[in-house]
Amino acid sequence: MNLVVRDVPLREGITSGEFRNAMRHLSGGVSVITAGRGDDISGMTVTSVASLAVDPPILTVAINRKASTLPLIRRYGAFGVNILSGDQAGIADRFTGGDGSKGAERFAGSSWTIGAFGVPLLRDALVAIGCEVEELIERHSHVIALGRVAHLAASEGNAALAYWRGEYLAIERNSTV
Repeated sequence: MNLVVRDVPLREGITSGEFRNAMRHLSGGVSVITAGRGDDISGMTVTSVASLAVDPPILTVAINRKASTLPLIRRYGAFGVNILSGDQAGIADRFTGGDGSKGAERFAGSSWTIGAFGVPLLRDALVAIGCEVEELIERHSHVIALGRVAHLAASEGNAALAYWRGEYLAIERNSTV
């Protein structure tokens, strides 16, 4: 099979705001990406985590080049993926930095443990995953991080946190199905 790469021109005049608003119709699971060690830690809220492969287990996450967490991922070669439960919207908000908190301040008020490669992992996340950076791919405004899963802790939570149309929503399993 030959791979053909070609540029597909977009309609002239599509603004970043129009694209962002259109993509809000795509619901996404909410995760907090963490990086660093000791007091040199940071984290950010994302909806861009995806499984790339299961053998070996690899995750992808898209990270804005301006994010304060990216230099720590580069420096330490590792990151944590904390998939949030339906009642953790407050944590998601705090890690957006909208309240002005930065670095280690964002971790206050939640219980954390140290995972593989020293990354902070949320104790009561639905799933907490420690990843070693396999590759960083730079494209446009973002970096796509490929992380090889080295640590995994899953809980029996009953709801997941999702983001849709600019709001956090809890997705719960219907127990009658």
